[in-house]
Amino acid sequence: MAEKNEIQQLVEQAVTQALVGEVPRLQAELVRRVMEAIPAAGGAGGDAAKLLQSVNGVQTGTTQKEILRALIDGGSAHCARAALFVVKAGTATGWQGRGFSDDDSVKDFTLDMNAGPVAHAYVNRVVAPANIAEMGARFVEHFGAPSNEQILVLPLLLKDKVAGLVYADGGATGALDGASLEILVMATSAWLEVVSLRKQAQQRETVEAAPERGMAPAAAPVQTVSSFSDPFASHAPKHIPARAIPEPAAEVVEVASAAHSPSAGAAPAAAADPFAGLNPEDADTHRKAQRFARLLVDEIKLYNQAKVAEGRKHKDLYDRMKDDIEKSRSTYQKRYGATIANAPNYFQQELVRSLAEDDISIMGANFKR
Repeated sequence: MAEKNEIQQLVEQAVTQALVGEVPRLQAELVRRVMEAIPAAGGAGGDAAKLLQSVNGVQTGTTQKEILRALIDGGSAHCARAALFVVKAGTATGWQGRGFSDDDSVKDFTLDMNAGPVAHAYVNRVVAPANIAEMGARFVEHFGAPSNEQILVLPLLLKDKVAGLVYADGGATGALDGASLEILVMATSAWLEVVSLRKQAQQRETVEAAPERGMAPAAAPVQTVSSFSDPFASHAPKHIPARAIPEPAAEVVEVASAAHSPSAGAAPAAAADPFAGLNPEDADTHRKAQRFARLLVDEIKLYNQAKVAEGRKHKDLYDRMKDDIEKSRSTYQKRYGATIANAPNYFQQELVRSLAEDDISIMGANFKR
């Protein structure tokens, strides 16, 4: 037994040293990835200098609350109005907002989890562009509508859970840089994890150093290396509905009609896992390919609302959107064309499902089946 405890202490010490040594590398890796993504954001109308400043603001935060405040402050540089909603037990309540006529009005406002973009972002854990009307009449009445009626809902992921939902719109100006906002939210998630690892390493060092200083060692926190503390632990929302939507499953699932109807009455339900029979690596590739396809098509919809509406009306959507569709198709093929996920062609499926609303005739005669 004593030998086992000694081995455990040696392993814990090695893990602590590894974590401390990895923090600078993790920070450098995060900066590198953001810098790689900046040109893509700039090509979509983003301001690279503003984006870099926003990411730097997040990385100066040393506590979770500082980081989240920096997310909202930095996010407001890429849109007119931004708000962070805390997700607890399937309920999303307001935390902080920027750019509203009354920022305090965000606090403790509860989102309708059945509203299309909210349900889509929460269940599928992807960015959901939409029209403000899809947020529901109560939301529009409370906050008002942006001039161009276009909004974004972005999931803030901590490990495999959606811990928050970021709402953004263009307000009176219509300025909404979705690509930069997505990168900023992703950078925030990564930096929260880095800070968590650093804190765990410091706690380990304190516990192990106590005997050397003649102090009684404090009980080590019951925590694994991959665990993550809740940044909203002290946030107690005032309004908790009686029926709360369950946490999303690990796999990507389709949102029922609620994803397209702001007045849907039933909470979105997780579909059966279509990849249950595959090995974990192949199943993960399929899920990632699905998510990437949805992201690409959502971006097409976001930046081409008028064309999409006209294409659906005249059933020539592909002809009107050909350049955007083929550019995104090429991006998808570069990433997943040589993988096991190529055969189902999730990008093609998402074009029909999302752009054409499951009616392939809307794509037009020149669309390849």
